[in-house]
Amino acid sequence: MIDRPVTVAIVGAGHRSVAYARYALDHPDRMKVVAIADPWELRRRTVGDQHAIPEEMRFAAYEELAARPPVADAVINGTMDQLHYASAMPLLKAGYHMLLEKPIAQREEEVRELIATAQKYNRTVMICHVLRYAPFYVKVKELLQSGAIGEIISLHTAENVSYHHMAVAYIRGRWRRRESNPILLAKCSHDLDLLAWYLSGVPAVRVSSFGSLKQFRPENAPPGSAKRCLDGCQIEASCPYSARANYITQGLWGAYAWEPIEHLMPATEEQKLESLRTDNPFGRCVWHCDNDVVDHQSVLVEFANGVTASHDLFCATARPSRTLHIIGSKGELEGDMEAGRLIIRRPNPVRGGEYTEEVVEINVKGDGHGGGDTRLIADFVSVLRGESTSLSTTRIEDSLTGHLIAFAADRAMLTHQVVEIA
Repeated sequence: MIDRPVTVAIVGAGHRSVAYARYALDHPDRMKVVAIADPWELRRRTVGDQHAIPEEMRFAAYEELAARPPVADAVINGTMDQLHYASAMPLLKAGYHMLLEKPIAQREEEVRELIATAQKYNRTVMICHVLRYAPFYVKVKELLQSGAIGEIISLHTAENVSYHHMAVAYIRGRWRRRESNPILLAKCSHDLDLLAWYLSGVPAVRVSSFGSLKQFRPENAPPGSAKRCLDGCQIEASCPYSARANYITQGLWGAYAWEPIEHLMPATEEQKLESLRTDNPFGRCVWHCDNDVVDHQSVLVEFANGVTASHDLFCATARPSRTLHIIGSKGELEGDMEAGRLIIRRPNPVRGGEYTEEVVEINVKGDGHGGGDTRLIADFVSVLRGESTSLSTTRIEDSLTGHLIAFAADRAMLTHQVVEIA
């Protein structure tokens, strides 16, 4: 039990770890950032100055941090997906507890080895499944646990990824290629984790899946398009994927779009336009990129208790949303996270009616991911301090089932077979 502010080291000073680290600035009595490891000197300096980290505690690589005696209680590991396993293993062995960004690792055997290592060295590892902490999904879990719709029979969830989010992350951005991660693991690990969480530890046993890259292919490029939005494209002014429209006019996704010119920030509009016109990867036409992840996928899961679940990933929708529909033995639960609304329906065979309907309004205002970001890091600190934890606590062992579903679904899609989960 830690009875002082929990000390943490940031490993990988990307957008997610920096967001979690802000908790230390708002709650210095509970958490303090004392070290940083990142290969980019600009980020070491920016984040290091923000948290008053001494120069000798600013490391260029996680290996430097792991090679010395522990300098903190825990690590916030926000490295890129392909580095999760490589960085987490030595840091766990070096003596650190860890808040690890999802997904746990890129391969099933790496996930299992990380779990075994955390257990062997008695380390607390929590995974950044922030949606568990969003008030909307907490309420869903509470209603299911209370028996509001009886025993769960089947579940369906869907994630609608907006056209601009799809473009910036999975066509132009760092998750566009399978070698980074299949899109199901990169984008829907939250959703698959929620399915497993709702069923409170019941293992998944069988998975099938279908999907493809259908829309964002060179042969589907509209007439008049060019390789770059601002270099000869005749339809740029009316294209919903225009880099100028998305990243300058709308001001969306600046944290990603301006990474290539981060050293110039705050950049002028002309500097931004020039980067999009020339070498900024986010200035590429969405039909002329090197993306190979699918742009739609459906997953069907059978659990050991006979419950079935399905998840649909729809990409390039006009409106982003996450929805759910859960059927129980005594009713059903339907909801839309972005709308912040849950509807409970129960059969009611009366004259002039078929069912009752109860609407539950959820306040989704707050920090990122529907209010989940701050609640996650606060719970991590509480766990390390030995305090009471939340219903949502995302220990690494509890995240295994969702990851196994993702791995199995990817194999099922590629092989056109039903995949058994051991």
